[in-house]
Amino acid sequence: MTMAPDLGSSGVDLTVRLLMAPTALARLTRSEASLIVGLMTPAHFKSGTCFIREGDATDNGFMALVVQGEVVVENIIVSRTTPITTAVLGPGCLVGEMGLIDEGPRSASCTAGTDAYCAVLTRDAFYSLIVKEPALAAKLLLGVSTLIAARNRESLQKLKLYASLCQTMQWEVDDMQRQVARQTAA
Repeated sequence: MTMAPDLGSSGVDLTVRLLMAPTALARLTRSEASLIVGLMTPAHFKSGTCFIREGDATDNGFMALVVQGEVVVENIIVSRTTPITTAVLGPGCLVGEMGLIDEGPRSASCTAGTDAYCAVLTRDAFYSLIVKEPALAAKLLLGVSTLIAARNRESLQKLKLYASLCQTMQWEVDDMQRQVARQTAA
């Protein structure tokens, strides 16, 4: 992770506004968002830089708010060796949010699709927020949990669609085998 040049008060203000947005975490007030931004570290990722790697269990103690640029989220699926893109996220989106909650390996890779500026909140900074401002930490945690739940629901819908497609394909294969068997018997 490369530290970003100081974005100045306009960069801090933009980050605060992104945290306050209706689509953001927990509808934070300006003062709440400012407090959280004060715990965040700016980071710049050059286009093409993978800053979260799927399966990494060592560098997993942070989440990042995309302030500028795009981040490509990718996964390795089953026996594939080439990752597939599962999302392209822009300003106001969070990546790596499960890193605040558990110490498990990363579930996806995140690569800067363009030069990306992010505000990074480490697990340690989050723990300090729990001690200093428990109500705000609870609000932030609820927002992160809501985001994780929404992404889990989306993944479940995709899994259901995949299972349905597999079942339909199996029926087609079974039907073709029956047709071949009838033609062979005739």
